Amino acid sequence: MEFEIRKVRTVAQGRKKLVREREEYFRLMDQGLTSYEACRIVGINYRTGKRWRNGRTPSGRTKGASPAQRPMAPPAGPSRYLRETERIYIADRLREKATIRAIAAELGRSPSTVSREIRRNGIPLRGDASRWAYRPYAAQARADARRPRPKPGKIGQNALLRNFIQHHLDLRWSPEQICQALRARFPDRPEMHVVHETVYQALYVQGRGELRRELARALRTGRVRRKPRRQAQRRQPRFREPMAMISERPAEAEDRAVPGHWEGDLIIGKDGGSAIGTLVERSTRYVMLLHLPDGRSTELVRDALVDTVQTLPAHLRRSLTWDQGTEMGRHHEFTLATDIPVYLCDPASPWQRGSNENTNGLLRQYFPKGTDLSVHARDHLDTVAAELNSRPRKTLGWEAPAERLAKLLATAS
Repeated sequence: MEFEIRKVRTVAQGRKKLVREREEYFRLMDQGLTSYEACRIVGINYRTGKRWRNGRTPSGRTKGASPAQRPMAPPAGPSRYLRETERIYIADRLREKATIRAIAAELGRSPSTVSREIRRNGIPLRGDASRWAYRPYAAQARADARRPRPKPGKIGQNALLRNFIQHHLDLRWSPEQICQALRARFPDRPEMHVVHETVYQALYVQGRGELRRELARALRTGRVRRKPRRQAQRRQPRFREPMAMISERPAEAEDRAVPGHWEGDLIIGKDGGSAIGTLVERSTRYVMLLHLPDGRSTELVRDALVDTVQTLPAHLRRSLTWDQGTEMGRHHEFTLATDIPVYLCDPASPWQRGSNENTNGLLRQYFPKGTDLSVHARDHLDTVAAELNSRPRKTLGWEAPAERLAKLLATAS
């Protein structure tokens, strides 16, 4: 903002007395103007400018004064971190009672950056903990001390936290479920709170050693390192019968507002010789497993689907969404037997059955890849489904699928 001489000069300015006039005076002096010209333009007495420039010696009752400190120009050039010159500038402007936003604008920084810097690196004054002082050189030393990497992790420094996480990983809880349990169990202890990414880093990041390495195999993926995403191989439609595509599915299934719309798929065993069918209700994420001990031919899958869905009440049998796997070659016969329409996904589009894909990943903890799935009895499949349905889910507000389904059934009755 361009400098203007104050029109009313009889009103006292308090602590901010002549601050802007002094800044403008020194700016004009730096441009080569004489002190007399600078004082005339700024609108101050010539002796005031001389006192700012040279100070004042004590004489009689008049106290001495040191030369006024020239305003420091903000440093130029972008930098990710605050530099020492910027911290000195912040301290000078705070001493002149400048606002946080004004300092941030002059430095070209966000106001939150300046506010956070003062809060993190300020120190309480002696005898008055409610007042803080900002010392730029001490602030720079604190920032330098915090910067070295790598830092010790939170899990590695807290034995109770580490044991809690290890115990629940042994119980096959996901890192996010563990983090929510920590906040519920220790609501008033922030040292016991971590985010799930912290747990993953304690398992995956080489050199941390905060959690036992073998615990990574307790994760649902079973991986000991992260895996990059890659595009799935495209497949062509393989049914001669007319197909109802997912784009034709009713809107009530898309927004999960009405229960009774299911997603299905198979998890395949060793050498493709065995399989287990999975059904997931889109609204409640309730899981049902199909027992296929004799193989995964179209007839066997059709019969297992018919037997399973007929155990459901009528208002929970609205639609079924499946991919274009060969096992659904008799989807028309299934629809005739149950009056449930089947909607098929686009090729290589597993995200169109996201709930089912997520559930299949959970099931791989119980039925690992490369194993014979035909050895699992019907009772064991029911036990696994019950365990999944009693596990809290983030997408349900940490409510279990069985609880959500029970509420729906109670409301319907």
